[in-house]
Amino acid sequence: MKAFGLFAALLITLTACSTATTPAASTEPVADNQVTVADRMYSPKTLTISVGETVTWVFADKGMAHNVVADDNSFRSQLMETGQFTHTFDTAGTFTYHCTPHPDMTASIVVEP
Repeated sequence: MKAFGLFAALLITLTACSTATTPAASTEPVADNQVTVADRMYSPKTLTISVGETVTWVFADKGMAHNVVADDNSFRSQLMETGQFTHTFDTAGTFTYHCTPHPDMTASIVVEP
């Protein structure tokens, strides 16, 4: 019984001394015109830019390769798990794209004049 009381006192002391940690807020700036490729999806699913701007796709799905392929074949990346791909849009319009190995992964870039 004495051991139980000692254990309970130790448990209470340790619980009182513990502190919850809150993860630090990310201070990394979110890049303009950036699409993240991870978890079998593109995020954002639709991105609106102006003619002449460049979009950067950031591949962050370690263990699973993806690519970016325009439905009209105007741009295409290699299959990759990590890394980046960029494309500059010189004409206005809506450019839909997909991932070749995962055809359910689709998104679009809306390019305004």
